[in-house]
Order: sequence, then C-alpha cells, then structure tokens
Amino acid sequence: MNLRVPHPWFVWVGPYDPTPPGFFSSVLEFLRGIFISMPTRRAFIKSLVAASTLSALPKNLLATQSVSSSQLASDPLRPQFHLLPARNWMNDPNGPIFWRGRYHMFFQYNPHADGWGDIHWAHAVSPDMLHWQHLPVALAPTPNGPDADGCFSGSAVLHLGTPTLLYTGVKTVAPAEATLRDGMHNFLETQCLATSSDPELRTWRKRATPVLHPPRDPNLTGFRDPCLWQENRLWLMGIGSGQHGAGGQILLYRSRDLLRWEFLHALAQGESTGLKTLDPVDAGDMWECPDFFELDGKHVLLYSTQRKVFWEVGDYDKREQRFHSQKRGLLDRGSFYAPKSQLDKQERRILWGWIPEARPEAEYLAAGWAGCMSLPRILALNADNELTLRVIDDISALHIAETSWTLRSSATEQQRTNIRQFTIGGAALKLEIVASQKPFHLALADEVMPLLQIAFDPAATGRELQLNSAFAPLPPRKSGDHHITIYLDASVIESFADNTLALTARVYRAPQSPLRLAISDADLDSLYSLSVTKLQPISPDRLTT
Repeated sequence: MNLRVPHPWFVWVGPYDPTPPGFFSSVLEFLRGIFISMPTRRAFIKSLVAASTLSALPKNLLATQSVSSSQLASDPLRPQFHLLPARNWMNDPNGPIFWRGRYHMFFQYNPHADGWGDIHWAHAVSPDMLHWQHLPVALAPTPNGPDADGCFSGSAVLHLGTPTLLYTGVKTVAPAEATLRDGMHNFLETQCLATSSDPELRTWRKRATPVLHPPRDPNLTGFRDPCLWQENRLWLMGIGSGQHGAGGQILLYRSRDLLRWEFLHALAQGESTGLKTLDPVDAGDMWECPDFFELDGKHVLLYSTQRKVFWEVGDYDKREQRFHSQKRGLLDRGSFYAPKSQLDKQERRILWGWIPEARPEAEYLAAGWAGCMSLPRILALNADNELTLRVIDDISALHIAETSWTLRSSATEQQRTNIRQFTIGGAALKLEIVASQKPFHLALADEVMPLLQIAFDPAATGRELQLNSAFAPLPPRKSGDHHITIYLDASVIESFADNTLALTARVYRAPQSPLRLAISDADLDSLYSLSVTKLQPISPDRLTT
C-alpha cells in the first residue's frame, strides 16, 4: 500500500510570516462565510413583507436606508467590469436584443430599494456588450393594471420591424385565482405586451390588457417568463410552468400577430422530485425562465429550477412542434440563475445570467446594491453535443497588463523567483491556467489570507476541481491538459474549465494588500502555463458609464 501525503492547501510565498497567530482558525472562519446557499428569486421575496402590503406602501418607505454615491463608488466589493445599476436591487436579464447597431439589455430592477420588490425593467445600452450606458426605466408597474405588482421577466423580439416586449405582469388576487402561490404571495400571472417606435428604445407603449391568460388549472404551479421564436410566419412562445407533484414543464403557444395565442401542448416536461415545499420552484415542480433556440444543428432548452439552471440538447420536430431531449446538464454550478440568450451582430448565441448575492440580506441592504449581470458567454456544442461556453473574446479590450509564464516541462529557478515576487494590485483580473492531469493547488492571497484558491485532484471523482469551498467535476480530456480561466471582479468570481464547466461564486473580502501567487514547487510543476491579466473598470466610478 502506498500512502500519499496530500499537498498543503496553499503555500505562502513572500517576505511576510505565513502563520500569524490564529491564522488557520481565521481561514476556516473565512471559508465558512464565502458561500451561502443561493436562494431563488422567490426566496428573496419571502424575506420581505407580503405582496398585498408591499404594493400599498409609499415608495419612500420601501427604501431601507440611504447610501451616498460616494459610498457606492468606493465600495471595494462592487464589481468593476460587470453590468449593474448604480444602486438598489437587480435580478434577471430580460429581452437582450441587438438593435440598430447597439446591444440593449433590460433587467429586473427595484428603483426604490436595495431588496426585492416593486419590480421594473431597467434598461442599458452598449456598443460591445462590455461598456454600458444606463437609460431610463423601460417598464414600470401600472396601478390597477395587470402588472400592478410587478413587471416580471420576458423577451424582446422584432415583429414586422417593430421592437416588442412580451413579459409577465403580476397582480395580487384571491388565492383561488392565483398562479404564483409561495406562502407569501397570491399573484395572478398574465403575459403582457409593449412596443416601441423610439429608435433608442427609451419609451414603450403598453397594451392595456394581457395578450394571454393562464389556463384554469388548480394544479398549475406558475405561468411566467415567456421565451419566443419564429417559424415561417408563426410565432411560438414557451411559458415556464409545471404541475404540483408532477414536475416542471414548458407550455407551448402559437400566434400570427403576438396578440391572439393558441395553446398547443407541453414543449418539454419534467418529473416530480417528491419534495414537499411551499415554493414549487424549490421542489422542481416549476420551471422558471425558459429559453429555447437552435444551435449547431440541434436545439437547446434552458430552464431554472431547484436553485439551479439546467440545459438540455436534443432534436426539435418542427412538424409536431415537440422537443426530444438527448443530453442534460448544469449550466453553471454556482451563484448563477435565470439566464437569457440572444444573437449578437455575428449571429452567435450569447448567454447572460443573474449573479445574485450570497451574503446576508442585512449586508446587501447596508451596501445599497444587490446583484449584477454575468459576463457575456458564447454558447456552442462540442462533438459530443454537450453545451460549451466561454466569455466573448472582446473582453481583451479591458486588458491592461498581462504577466505570463510558460512552464511546459518544469519551471526554471528564475521563473520560480519571478512567480514568488509577482504582485498585482486590486481585485479586477483574469487568471489563466493550463494544467496537466496531476494534482495542484494555487492561491491568490494578500498578507492576511487567500482571496481565491483553486485546486485540482483527478482522484476526487465528481469533485475534481475546487474553487474556494465549491467543488465541480472536471473529467479527463483527450488532449491530456486542462484549460481554466477565472475572472475575479471584486466580490464576483466567474470561472470556466475546458469550455464545458462554469462555476460562478462570490467572495466578500477586499484585498488588504497587493495579491501574490502562492504555490509550492511541486504544484508548480503540474502546470504547463500560468498568466495573470489586470482588467480595467468599465466606468470611472462604477456608477455610470
């Protein structure tokens, strides 16, 4: 029997004392706080007041406290190159669309408070999907209207050349009439429509009445978040839904004019998990935020449920208008939810997602902001019809300085010295690793403790890759090496491995000094190459662009 002594989790390098008093207990306490279970959109609602009371409150009472612009701009935990509003709450991306040479992004937004509630559609525009200008709110709840309690998620399409939004409006009703019942709210969900004749899409005109009401079914678990596509002259629309005790599903409708809709059947259907929860999303009986599109000769279905985002790849029978799933997986194994895709100007499929907070509510309320948008990810299929994803190459426009080392055989003494002496200021950077199939541990640390830790262990089946306290599978590759790219942006970490694995995380600690690379000689010899690139902010103060 061979007994292998495991590598230490990290090795400190540099002139400072690697083991200050209480160091290891501090590290353990820090790691406990890095990741908190990610709640769904509705779980945030439960921490607030009931919707029937919420809609009746004056707007100024919804705000938890006032945080100055200078405080927001100097907050070291605010991302510098991710899209987020200047202040207050944001969640799902909605209706991203490329229109007249610019990218328009809408997203769920509470303009009056730092927590969920009073949901509007915020609006930002960009020439490159990286640098954003915030525009006036696109949609706001209409008093006594079908969206009186919120303009929930939806899609943007061009119908006969006219930009059109299809979204879910919610209003409080008697429990027997509600489609969203989660123990705190009784919302009726209907599909609403708005159009714009403004070349900059700054103003929108709502249709006064919904274009689609939910079926009368006491077992219905929800009816929201429309996704649309066109086949010949017909529009097809999938609605997130499900059945109590039977699993989630996507209901399929068709229309010629976006106004009159005919129900067809379920485009896709899940199975019950057997869980009993107040919120059917947590039980898997409700699929939120569906997205359905053609990709590389196949069709892809995305949906969010059980606090996760799933993808399915398969064939779509256009004659019967049914989807036949062949493969399934997780889109992101971390703090990522409610994604939405679009086509860019090159006709590539681009994915966006909401990166929620993973810290206590009291902390983000005190900070004055919550949530941000993921970086734009290009979707494709590999030879095995698995979904692949990577950040757009245009992010290189944000690169300031890159330091790299090629270590194909083994690191030279000079390279080891350079790595030990390397430092980088701030927490806006990209880390790229090309590694062999051998185990390694690597950390980016200040003088107090690690901020970011990465480990790979091929013997840990199903948990080969570790990012701080989160694990993910990273099976062997035919090429024999692994490519890992990590974007660290203040409290946000987006990581990608071999273009098939995504893991988004949050870390709520600002560096106390320049960051150093911490890696042992043995671990260094497991790497083929290593590079660190500093990224610049997309705005001077992280509040406007």
